Amino acid sequence: MLCRRSAFPSSVADQLLKRQLQWLFLLRTLFATLLLGFTALILARSHDPSPLPIESIAALIIGVYCFTLLSAALLRIISCFRRFAYLQVIIDILLTSCLVFYSGSSQSVFTVVYFLPIITGGFLLFRQGGLLMAAISTLTYGILLVLEHTGQTHFLLATIALPIAGADMLLHSFSINGLSFFLVAILSSTLAERLHRVEAALSQTTANLDRLALLYKQIFDDIASGVITVDGQNRITSFNRAAEQITGYQATELLDREIEGIFPALLPITGVEGRPQVELLRKDGESIPVGYSWAKLNTPDGCENCRVFTIADLSQVKKMELQVRQAEKMAAIGEMAAGIAHEFRNPLAAISGSAQLLAQQIGSSNAQNRKLMEIIIRESDRLEGVISEFLLFSKPAVPEKEWGRFSQLVDETVQVLQQNPAWDDSCRLIRDFPAELHCWADAKQLRQVLLNLCSNSWQAMPEGGDIVIAAAEEKRGEKKQLRITLQDDGPGIPAQHLPRIFDPYFTTKENGTGLGLAIVHQVIASHGGTISAESSPDQGTRFTIILPLP
Repeated sequence: MLCRRSAFPSSVADQLLKRQLQWLFLLRTLFATLLLGFTALILARSHDPSPLPIESIAALIIGVYCFTLLSAALLRIISCFRRFAYLQVIIDILLTSCLVFYSGSSQSVFTVVYFLPIITGGFLLFRQGGLLMAAISTLTYGILLVLEHTGQTHFLLATIALPIAGADMLLHSFSINGLSFFLVAILSSTLAERLHRVEAALSQTTANLDRLALLYKQIFDDIASGVITVDGQNRITSFNRAAEQITGYQATELLDREIEGIFPALLPITGVEGRPQVELLRKDGESIPVGYSWAKLNTPDGCENCRVFTIADLSQVKKMELQVRQAEKMAAIGEMAAGIAHEFRNPLAAISGSAQLLAQQIGSSNAQNRKLMEIIIRESDRLEGVISEFLLFSKPAVPEKEWGRFSQLVDETVQVLQQNPAWDDSCRLIRDFPAELHCWADAKQLRQVLLNLCSNSWQAMPEGGDIVIAAAEEKRGEKKQLRITLQDDGPGIPAQHLPRIFDPYFTTKENGTGLGLAIVHQVIASHGGTISAESSPDQGTRFTIILPLP
């Protein structure tokens, strides 16, 4: 209990009490030196007999010094400062009692010295300590009066004997001094407790203000908008980090400079709805669009012209607006192109059908005309394929996901490939996945993805090779996903082309449309998945598809 009573945390209270004890040692030394030194000086000049010789005063001063030095040494090694404080004040009372006793007890001029340890106890140990010291002081003082009344002082004092006061006088002295001791203890402890509570509240308030100041500084520095404050003379008083990034200036370059000379475009315009947009000249000479607003800054001194400006860089917003307009324009063009392509299909089908009828009528009689008809039919079929891919890319279908066996999709893909007259058995398709593996996807769209990827790998290996399709279900955190990889033995994709293979109309094939991989990327994205490609020269290409599973 003696080590825990404080409004401060334990460690803070201990350090505070330790500092107070150090002050106690200093004040005790000064008091002993000044009070007893002056007393010795007065006694040396006086010819009246005194019960307290100069030698005793000197011995008492030396004793106080030695006790203080010992206490200061012990203060470095003890752990409970509160108990140590009790011991210090009690010993001070005993030293005071010795001083009073040897200076005449009831007739001693040093009786008032009792107030010092009582006040010290009240300030160091609060009400409990102050009242305890008052009680000990009263008790020891009463013992001194009893010794004086019984005449024991003649045997204890080595100097002249003083006349013994009457019992009534001793009782009166005891009651007055005892009451004074307790009153001083109550007053000093009350003041000490109030001071302690005020210090604790002040310390907490200071800590809260420090936290608020730190929070304000963090918000001021980390806010995305630039913040500039100016005083009544339009001089810049603060400039946050975002403002530095927007303008290119450092805060140290602009503080105490007039804002109109640096940023003349920032004017406190009234009556304008929304945020005014102006061109701001950066430090490097670049002009950037910014939006800004301003408000009166309420300061403690009641400044009428103090303002705060907030600025935001609109460069990215302008770029995004341009991109949105461009995207809308391209969407309109794409929709128009899709309509035109759709209109091309009907006459193209008529041309292809007519050419096939003419080829049947010509027969083998006219080889040259028949060859021309075959060219028309072949190119019509190629244009039909291009139009179909374009319409598929421009108007992608929403996937209708369902559970299905992955091996069935691979088998159907292989059957379609083998129906191509140009398919060569030297190209082997190897399966590396469990037979019971299932996928959650639109079967038609995922089959189209596998067909496009396998066709590209097959066409990249004219002399044959292996196409390995691997798949496995895996868990990433709390979510499950299906990983599909397709690896071939082809020559690989050049490094400069790899970042663009999923771009529409990018192709290195002579008769390619550049839409195959773009459609693959679009289908996988519509399933909420991802696709990536890795390739090395003469080591083939590997496509990796990640599809989420419910």
